[in-house]
Amino acid sequence: MKHIDEKLLESDLEYRFGYLIEFVGFGEADIAAIHGAALHLAPKVQALVDAVYEKLFLYDATKRHFVPKQHGYEGQGPADLLSLTLSHEQIQFRKKHLADYLVRLVTHAYDPKMVAYLDMVGRIHTAKAGNPEIVVPLVQINALMGFVSDALLQTILSLGLDRETEVRTLRAFNKLLWIQNDLLARHHVQTA
Repeated sequence: MKHIDEKLLESDLEYRFGYLIEFVGFGEADIAAIHGAALHLAPKVQALVDAVYEKLFLYDATKRHFVPKQHGYEGQGPADLLSLTLSHEQIQFRKKHLADYLVRLVTHAYDPKMVAYLDMVGRIHTAKAGNPEIVVPLVQINALMGFVSDALLQTILSLGLDRETEVRTLRAFNKLLWIQNDLLARHHVQTA
């Protein structure tokens, strides 16, 4: 039996990531499958991003998080929730960030810099980073991750990959999204 330092899981990001990838079995073959999907997924990124934002705009509980100015956005913010549209400049700014995130998932090495980036994605949705007015509740994070996971898996299934590649790619993204979900949730959950 391998000993895991549970306190270190909470304080050392690389230790936590190492534990997660070992536990779920996310390895080089998974990274190769994810990177191998890049050329197939690249033309589908914008449609996936659009689908995510259309979904987020269906509910006041998720749409409301787009009214405050996002960190780094320099333009005019929306006046209120009702006036915010999918074509608003701030939403276009945020869509670009989501597209960049998806591209990074399929093109970058899973090194300490990438691990820090994945963790920052979690932190930015809390008062710990970015705009402190934008605190997305964990239930909204989980709902979004469930939707993104389903949309991404549906997209992979539509690529017409041979069965072995398709299964390998689906499993790799499933593991990665669970790891990302942990790095999102860890900033919302206070440990004892």
